[in-house]
Parts: sequence; C-alpha cells; structure tokens
Amino acid sequence: MALLRRLAVNAPRGVRVLSTPPPSRDELDLSFNSPKDAFKSKKTSELVRAYLVYQICSINWIVENNDMLMKSLRQMVGQRLFEAIMKATFYGQFVAGEDQNKIRPTLERLRSFGVKSILDYSVEEDLSQEEAEKREVSASISACGDAQEEGQLKQYHVEQRFADRRYKVTSARTYFYLNEAACEKNMEAFMRSIDAVADSIRAYFVIVLLFSGITKSTGLMAIKLTALGRPQLLLQLSEVIMRARSYMHQIAGGTGNVLTHHKTIEDLQRYLGDLSSKPEVQEFMKKITSDKEGIVHLFPWSNILDKDMGLSDSFRVPDPKTGQMRRLISQISPKEEEMFRNMLRRLNNIIKVANESDVRIMIDAEQTYFQPAISRICLEMMRRYNKNKFLVFNTYQTYLKNTYNEIVTDLEQAQRQNFYWGAKLVRGAYIEQERARAAAMGYEDPTCENVDATTASFHKCLKEILSRVKLIYKNSQNEQKDRLGIMVASHNEDTVRYAIQLMKEHDIKPGDKVVCFGQLLGMCDHITFPLGQAGYSAYKYVPYGPVVEVLPYLSRRANENRGFLAKIKKEKGLLLKEIARRIFTGQIFYKPVGNYTPV
Repeated sequence: MALLRRLAVNAPRGVRVLSTPPPSRDELDLSFNSPKDAFKSKKTSELVRAYLVYQICSINWIVENNDMLMKSLRQMVGQRLFEAIMKATFYGQFVAGEDQNKIRPTLERLRSFGVKSILDYSVEEDLSQEEAEKREVSASISACGDAQEEGQLKQYHVEQRFADRRYKVTSARTYFYLNEAACEKNMEAFMRSIDAVADSIRAYFVIVLLFSGITKSTGLMAIKLTALGRPQLLLQLSEVIMRARSYMHQIAGGTGNVLTHHKTIEDLQRYLGDLSSKPEVQEFMKKITSDKEGIVHLFPWSNILDKDMGLSDSFRVPDPKTGQMRRLISQISPKEEEMFRNMLRRLNNIIKVANESDVRIMIDAEQTYFQPAISRICLEMMRRYNKNKFLVFNTYQTYLKNTYNEIVTDLEQAQRQNFYWGAKLVRGAYIEQERARAAAMGYEDPTCENVDATTASFHKCLKEILSRVKLIYKNSQNEQKDRLGIMVASHNEDTVRYAIQLMKEHDIKPGDKVVCFGQLLGMCDHITFPLGQAGYSAYKYVPYGPVVEVLPYLSRRANENRGFLAKIKKEKGLLLKEIARRIFTGQIFYKPVGNYTPV
C-alpha cells in the first residue's frame, strides 16, 4: 500500500490523481428479475454459451454419463480440439482459466462490475472408486492399529463402504491422502493461489489509485484441511473433542447441550470429590486452562499449535470412579505425531503468506467425522491470527442439527478471548453421504430432516450472528468497531433477501464490511452481479486449472446444476430475455465495460 501511495504522489506528468468520486451504484431489485442488471458484465456470446450449458444440464442422460462422454470425446477428437470444445462450453462457463496469468482478465472484469473473487485451484486426481477407497482406508488407520476400546465412538473411524468420500457428493472437491510430499505440493498450490489473488488486487488498484485515490482492498482464498495431512489425524482429534464433550456432559449432570454449559475448575473439583487429592489428578488440574471468566477447557487447546505438544500424552482425563488417568485418543505412533505437526506447519505457512499478502483464508467445512477437529484448529488459528483484523474464516454447514449451538459457542469464545470471528455460512455439501453413513454404521443422523428444516437452520444461524454485531462486538473506544464478519454463501434468493432484511433491521449497511455474499462462477449471476453493482460486498468462487485436470470439477458442476432445475429455469429465462433485448436494440456486439468499485 505504501507503493501505491508513492505512485499517487509521483504520478507521471499529465496523469491527474482525482479525488475519490462517488462509486457507481445501481438500485437493487430484490426480485432478481432484471436480465440487464444480471448480465451487463457478459458478452452476447457468453450469454449464448451459458444458455447452451444450462440446456445440456437439463438432460438427465447426458449429466449422468458426463464423465464417460467427456473422456470419449477427448479420445475421438484429440487433446487440442477437446480443449477448444470444453472452453466453448463447460470449462468456459465454470472455470476462469488454466493458471494465475490467464485468469487475470476474468478477475479484473469481475471487479469492474463490483464483484470480488475467491480463488480455488480446482485440479483433482481422477481416481477410480477402488483406488480412492484403498487410499482412504490406508490413511485413516494408525500404524498402532484400530482396535476397539472402551468409550470409542464409531462415527470417527473409517468405514470401507464410505471410504470414497465422493460418494453422493456433487458439489465439494475431495482430496485423498497419498503421502507427505503430495501434501507439500498442495500447500504450494494454495500459496500460488494466494499470490494470484494478491497480484490481481495490486494490478487493479494501481490503475484505480491513479484515477480515484482508492488504496485498500483484501482478497479471499479457500482451502481444505484434508489437502494438508492424513485424514486419520483429523478423525482421532475429532473423537477426542467429542469424548471430551461427553465427559463435560457428565460433569453437568447429563442435562442440556454440553456446548452451552460454562463449567469452572471448582465444578470439576466438586465432581471428582476425594479423587482430586490423587497426585495424577492434581497434575491434570494444573494443566487445565480457563479463560478470564473462569470457564474451564479440559485441555490447553492452543497447545495443539505448539510443535512440542504430544497428542498421545495430552488427551487424558481422570476416571470419575477410580481417579486413574485414561486416554481419550486412540493410539498414535511417533511418526504420526510428526505428521500432525506437519499438517499444522503447512496451515501456518499458508496463513502467514496470506497475512503478508493481505489475503484472507477461508477454511472449508468437510464431513462431520472430520469437522470437530477442523473447527477446533480453525478457532485456534483465529485466536492466534485474528487479534487485530479478519484473517482466518471458519465454515459452518447449516444442514447439521447442531450448527446453531456450535456457532453460539464459538461466538462466545471469540468475545471472551477477544479475537475477530469470521465465518462462511453454507447449507452444506455432504448431506446424502452423511445420512447414508449414519444409517449404515448405526449412529444418530446429524442432519436436518428436510430442505425446509435446513433453510430454517440457515436463517436461525444468520439471525443469531447478525443480532450480535452491534450488541456484543461494538466497542465505541475502538475504531474497528465490528469484530464479526459473515459470508452468506447461498444460491437461494430467499436466503439472500432474508440476509438483506436482517441487515436493515440491525442497521448494518453494505459498506460496513460485516456481511458479504458468495456464489459460484458461472452460476446465479442474476444474484451476484446486482448485489455487487448495488454496493453490497459480493464474491464469486473462482476455480482455475488446466482443462483436463479440472474435469472432475466440471463433472460435479454439471450434476449440481441438474439438482437446481428450478433455479436454472429462471436463469435460462433471464438469459433468453437479455439475448433478445440485445438483438432487438442492436447491441448484439455489446462489449462489457464496468465502472463499479467493489466494497
């Protein structure tokens, strides 16, 4: 930013740095029915391509066999012609380009129409089901074995039938562990994406600065923790967290939700009674941490980021009957301890690079058997890096029954421990898989019963978060008053309208940088662009990568669009109206030029 200021001061003679003009803004049509507003960023040829792709996504046989059809087409026409066909259809619609240089025009055009980008390097291995299952099972069991132990929770152990985590999942990218070297490569790919985000911002704002005086912006980048380490480690840590919650539930007397109980060290001492005098119990008590309000945490969770913490030795609690210390984590070898340290090192490196580049990191949600560990690691990263600004964001899936309780607990922890809390709110990607796995393995289904219940959950979570913005996180003595940020990542018009209604009710303005909206590139342009052009903080989730290597991603997009036929029907209608309008008004060769400034 200092460089940009010097550019302004030392602007070439003849180039006048203007005072900041009022940004271009449109009125927002909350019905999202304006084809002109939705597609003013698109060439007519791009509208025709979008309509063609949506038409194809409406044909079940093609979508069901899309993977086989794409591979057959590639064999028939050769690599070069195949890539040209894909760029004219699915790849061109849903992917920004092959590398960080080729995606820059797309990112700059999005920005010029008020929309920012979340980059995702969408290269995936095209594994068979057999190979995926083999890798997952191998990477999910400790070298010490997976013997049945007292208190073990079967949900957090690998199951052969569901080892291919792509099962019944159409919208989420899946990483399968190969080795530590592959995780290093994934880390490097994420870092290149950070560079791409930062470069696009710098290139755009050097130009904008010279003509408007604007000097500040940040970018976003999404990552998955399963790309950075063995799934076994996330499974074991998740089981520890859930067994620790069960232990605290016993202390609370077995009533209510354990996440809402605020127990102190004194409560724990009363629970253990005479056993508190045993040396091993006293040693355990010394290691327990509590925050400024005296609320106890069984384990010093911040230590999981410490390279010297031993997992096997740390997660032990006194047996309430005997006082003997018992393990909450299944056995883990020294080599696997090192792998866990490697996973956290990679995540730390990514966040540090992002911090230096002024890029924010969104850690994606994954399956419920990984999520307790992912959320705990994410919160500890927030506590470390979000002291003075938003840097790390967590993701919450609202199709899960317990998401509201998780959010309330995390909000309260952020308030007590004084860090910025950032979240992406989504409906979720794994609902069918989660239901099938719970039924097959015999544990309680963690998901909401239907679509309406999921929407109600999403809205309840959103209402809770936004109700706290001004009440809890406002500190009149701090210039940065709002320490809470939320991305509404939804393709549902009603949810977007509900979020805007809540913003008005709580006096949250679009420019307050509290609420932003996100949709996928190539989908729901009739929502994203009107929001960005009206001055709301709007993002597109932007995939990129070589054509052949993103085919699994394109296959998912085709399946996802088939699942949203009602939304596609509306967007197809808007596309046809805009194409017809341009033909009849002589704008068929319309060239999009935007003069909007993103929030």
